[in-house]
Amino acid sequence: MTEFEAERGRLVAVAYRMLGSRSEAEDAVQETWLRYAGALADPARRAEIRHLGGWLTTTCARICLDVLRSARVRRETYPGQWLPEPVVTPLGGGAPGPDGFAPDPADRAVRRDQLGTALLVVLERLSPEQRVAFVLHDVFAVPFARIAEVLASTPEAARQHASRARRAVTATDVPRHTADPAEQRRVLAAFAAATESGDLDALVRVLAPDVVLIGDSGGHFPTARRPVVGVDPVARFLLGLFARAGRYGQRLRATPVLVDGVVGLHLETVQPDGKLLRMVTAFTVHDGRITGLFHQLNPDKLHRLPALHPDATWPPRW
Repeated sequence: MTEFEAERGRLVAVAYRMLGSRSEAEDAVQETWLRYAGALADPARRAEIRHLGGWLTTTCARICLDVLRSARVRRETYPGQWLPEPVVTPLGGGAPGPDGFAPDPADRAVRRDQLGTALLVVLERLSPEQRVAFVLHDVFAVPFARIAEVLASTPEAARQHASRARRAVTATDVPRHTADPAEQRRVLAAFAAATESGDLDALVRVLAPDVVLIGDSGGHFPTARRPVVGVDPVARFLLGLFARAGRYGQRLRATPVLVDGVVGLHLETVQPDGKLLRMVTAFTVHDGRITGLFHQLNPDKLHRLPALHPDATWPPRW
C-alpha cells in the first residue's frame, strides 16, 4: 500500500477543502483506502486503475460529494453560525513550537496551497456540485472531463458548476485578504493592543469599514447568532468580548498561530464557573485593515489543540 500512502497527503488536502472538516476529510480518505484495497483484491476492478492518482482523486471526490449532500441537512439545524474546523499550526510552520504544536504530514498537506478560513466559509454557500467542481478544477487543476465522472454529468455541466462557484467566491461581500505574513502580524499586533487598552478609536482604525465577524460556538457558549457587520458594531462587540474575558477569574492568554495557513490567534481563559473557554480566531487583512474575523469556540472542533504554554500572555508576544 506504499502507492496509496504516497497519495494520502494530497487526498487529505482535497477532502479538507471540499468538506471544511479535518475529521470528515480523514474519514473520506480512509474510505478511499478501503475502496482501493477492495479494488486490488478484484483483478477486474484493478485493471480499471490506469492512473492511480486520478483514480484515487475521483473516488475520494465522490465520497466527499455524498458527505456534502448529507451535510446540508445537518448544517440547516446547526445551532448558530457555522465555521470550518481550523487547522492550527505554529506560526513558524513545520517544526514543533514552544507551545507543543507538532503538525503531522496530514496537517502539512492540508496547509499546502491553503485556501484560508474565509474562502472555506464562502464555499459553504455553494451547492455540493459547485463546491466539488471548484475545488477540483480551480485548486487542483483536475480536467472537467474527470470532474464530470465524479458528478455523473457532462464536462460542460461541470464547467458551469465551477463558473458559478467562481462568481460566488469573488463576490463583493467576500472579505478580502491580500496581506503578506509581515503585514498580517503588524495589523494583528495593533488589533491586540487596541482591544487590551479598550481604545475604541484605535480599534476602529485597524478595522475595515465593511468588516464582518462570525462566531461558531456550536451552542456551547453564547455568541452572536448572525454575522456582525460594519466597523462600529464589530468594534463595540469586540471590546465587550475582551472586557468580559478580562473580568474572569483567570487572565486571558494567547499565542499567535497559523489558522488555515493565515496568521491568527489561539486564546484561552477560564469562565466564572470554572469552564475553560478556548478560541481560535482567523483573520483576513487587506490594505492594512482587518476585513474579517472568524471566532471558532466550538470545543468539538478544537479537540486537537494542545493547551497553551503557561507563559502565554495577553497581548500575545510577537
